[in-house]
Amino acid sequence: MLCRLVRLNFIALVGLGLLLSACAETTLLVHNVKKIKSVVAKPSPVIGHYKVGKAYKIKNVWYYPAEDDRYVETGIASWYGPQFHNKKTANGEIFNQFEVSAAHRTLPIPSVVQVTNLTNGRSLVVRVNDRGPFAHGRIIDMSRRGAQLLGFEKAGTARVRVTFMAAESARLKALAMAGKPSPLSASGSAATAPTAPVPQSSPRVAVSAAGLAPLGGKPVPAQPPAAAKQAATQSIVEMTRNAARQTVFQGDAEKTQIYVQAGAFRNESNALQLVKILAPIGVVNVSPATVGGRTFFRVRLGPIGSVDQGDDVLAKVIEKGYPGARLVVD
Repeated sequence: MLCRLVRLNFIALVGLGLLLSACAETTLLVHNVKKIKSVVAKPSPVIGHYKVGKAYKIKNVWYYPAEDDRYVETGIASWYGPQFHNKKTANGEIFNQFEVSAAHRTLPIPSVVQVTNLTNGRSLVVRVNDRGPFAHGRIIDMSRRGAQLLGFEKAGTARVRVTFMAAESARLKALAMAGKPSPLSASGSAATAPTAPVPQSSPRVAVSAAGLAPLGGKPVPAQPPAAAKQAATQSIVEMTRNAARQTVFQGDAEKTQIYVQAGAFRNESNALQLVKILAPIGVVNVSPATVGGRTFFRVRLGPIGSVDQGDDVLAKVIEKGYPGARLVVD
């Protein structure tokens, strides 16, 4: 009887030991899970470096990156997304198709531009952090979200004006060179949102993208007619807030025409010689333009009815031996 009692007490002690051991393991497991969660919840931000870069050649076309505070260009925008999502950009950041960003072939990265869809009047402040597009006839590649906000995700392309924002770009340059995250990047703002339709708005009103409430839950205020110009003077704080809201400035649509510009010459006789070469393709004209106090003679085909038709004409001009030809919008 005594032996049986001792055996039972021993079994009870062993069971208690196992239970306490299990509790200790459970406590340790919970503790480790909390540590893992805290690590996952606070990833280190990926900070890109400032880059201008040397001249480079793609598809027989030379590109010359440079700091150009006066850069303004009209042309055709495209967008990129799924194939590059979560991959590194040209300045070492991570591309997120659901954030507002852009790729440009020659502007410094990072830099800030204002992109305006000339067809519907929508305008967006965009951070350039990648190189591209390298398809002929495109001047800027928007992220998928950027294209959606500007209203051309489904169409694939849009007639746009790209304006370099010098003061804001200088601020981003300073931050990048100091190794600090940009206020217009994922690590610097809450500018992430699902791909949802952008609400239509009356002219000259800034709307919050995808119907999302801006910070504080208050409606985005109406903007004056000069909203586009005011956007170009935003402070870093305002830029950060608008990045988080993904603010779209709604202005007036503009009537434009598409042309294929085969070249621009200082000597008019050279321009006229190119006209003869390209005449079999379509209507070619020579138009003078003054740039930096100098007169150039531009050789253009058009006007052309659509981007697709423009691409066809552009391809034929390139086949004639002019890989630097491009689509322009006036």
